[in-house]
Amino acid sequence: MATTKLFPITATERKAISYIADGSKTDNGRLISTFCCSSDPAQASRDFASVRACGTGKNKILSQHFVQSFKPGEITPERALEVGEELCEKFLKGEYQYFLAVHIDKSHVHLHVIFNNCNMYDYKTFETHEDQGCKKERAWKKLFDLSDEICKRHHLSVIQHPELQKGKKRWEWELDKQGLSWKSKLKRAIDEVVKHSVDFEDFLAKCADYGVIVDYNPDHKIDLKFMLAEHKEHNPNARFTRARTLGGYYETENIKKRIAQYLGTMAYVPRTKIRVITQKPQNKFVQDAIDRGNMKIASIAKNIIAKYGIEPEQINAEATAAYAKAASLVGKISSIDSEIKELKEHRNWLREYNKVKLIFDEWQSLSGRKQKKHLENNRDEIDSYYFYKKKILEAYPDGTIPSDSLFAKKIKHLTDERSKLQAEQTAASAKSKELMQAKRDLEAYLRQYEPQVQSRDQQKKKKRDDLE
Repeated sequence: MATTKLFPITATERKAISYIADGSKTDNGRLISTFCCSSDPAQASRDFASVRACGTGKNKILSQHFVQSFKPGEITPERALEVGEELCEKFLKGEYQYFLAVHIDKSHVHLHVIFNNCNMYDYKTFETHEDQGCKKERAWKKLFDLSDEICKRHHLSVIQHPELQKGKKRWEWELDKQGLSWKSKLKRAIDEVVKHSVDFEDFLAKCADYGVIVDYNPDHKIDLKFMLAEHKEHNPNARFTRARTLGGYYETENIKKRIAQYLGTMAYVPRTKIRVITQKPQNKFVQDAIDRGNMKIASIAKNIIAKYGIEPEQINAEATAAYAKAASLVGKISSIDSEIKELKEHRNWLREYNKVKLIFDEWQSLSGRKQKKHLENNRDEIDSYYFYKKKILEAYPDGTIPSDSLFAKKIKHLTDERSKLQAEQTAASAKSKELMQAKRDLEAYLRQYEPQVQSRDQQKKKKRDDLE
């Protein structure tokens, strides 16, 4: 069944990309897909670095690496590549460069994705966007949920109730298989109490009847703990086990839900009211937003249409194109900067050479004691003459050395061209950032205001499914 892992890369990004791109694992590179970076591992790492260079550069994490594995024999490598691309599209939203590779060297098909830790549009880190602030669920939870959602749509098996799974040592796992571990005994005892309780208070009261000692303190962060009574008898110093150590099923809120399910009761969720406005704008997306009462969405969409002349559905493609243009211009600007720097350096060599050449020529024109004395007094300048002459001849081996005025003319031309490209790059970068921000805003408001209206039959069916 499909499983997913996510972890950061802090030092070996190039090696990591090279590893997942190994031809023996990816059918000679056929099972590789990339986004906004090269399919060559070394160049892909440099492409990642060029984007990170636009940020603060203070984060130690270079990139993120996640693995998605499938049940043996359940999926073909080509289909796994499609699933991986769909997961990247939904998880990364076209905002991060990534390198995806499907591996076929094991009994089960699995894929690796390494994506840049720096966002392409605002140059902030993945942690800043996904793992910081007051967030209920972190990025890894979002990744796991998306993976399960996509796998179910492709009729692939997933882990049932992954939030309830806890890691075990090998010996614990073996004992669990035999039903001999103390955790298994404790969980079975708690399960019995849940089945025979009418509410949570009744559950707490009945625990002792089933050989379970319970410690409940709602004022504490760790509010619920358990212990088998037989453990306490054998060891007076035995410690309680936290509910979450046993798994999500045994935490306070889930125990309450399980009791309610056994009793056949369900919490009532009121329907969301829909506000309908009949005024019809030109754009279908805007009309739909107004019909749903989402005036903020309608306003954002109208602004994008008015400013860029594009439909809201085209935002992602236009933002990616703008970013690609900005990135290519950054490369051109960097090349011009290097050329200007080189010309200025050569110009400085020529100026220094012309200064010391006068002293060298004078030394050459002398002879005897005068020449010797002149050399003693000006040895540094004469040594500099040979140094700069060698540099200039290495730079211009054909002997055609530009004049100072020609250097100035070339530098001015390149500086003007750089200013023009810089303006274009700034505009393209601003456009991509604005479009991506509009995309985020639209998605956020759509999630916030999406009507959750179900028919009465659908609600009844959902209730029956939950009870089952």
